[in-house]
Amino acid sequence: MTDEEKRELFSTLIHKVSAATRPVTPLTPVTRPVKHPQDNPNKALQIVCELLKEEVPHYDWVGFYLTDPNAERELVLGPFSGAPTEHVRIPFGHGICGQAAERKQTFIVPDVAAETNYLSCSPHVKSEIVLPILKAGEVMGELDIDSDTLDAFSEEDRAFLLKVCYAASRLLYRAQEARRK
Repeated sequence: MTDEEKRELFSTLIHKVSAATRPVTPLTPVTRPVKHPQDNPNKALQIVCELLKEEVPHYDWVGFYLTDPNAERELVLGPFSGAPTEHVRIPFGHGICGQAAERKQTFIVPDVAAETNYLSCSPHVKSEIVLPILKAGEVMGELDIDSDTLDAFSEEDRAFLLKVCYAASRLLYRAQEARRK
């Protein structure tokens, strides 16, 4: 897939991601509750995972790790699309995911075999991108994507996925605020 083809695909996909994660505001009064994916952040994030995995050829595993509010500096596996993983809890600093959370930085790993701190989920994975989901400088979670292709992720992927993370951060923040009320 060329960078131009990626840009076109990502332009279409960001609209679908936004639709899955934006708040529902009915145009007319509703007499009974209407259930939307946005009412349940896990359902909305699951839709995003499935959308990305199905639509982007080099995204072979897509998942969200969320900061566990009951554990200090630990990520817990949230919605994902792809093969199950044994890594359901990752402390900050461990593996690529833990490093991304620890440093609050995006990590693009062109060849996971070259990494000493890589937590292998599958022998088929060749490259990975992990982006933290931040709100007010705090890590709410992260988006983790594995590819069975070496050096699969470009600047176009990073730019697109930053927008996905922004949509996820708004969704997670709204859910957090709703729980406080």
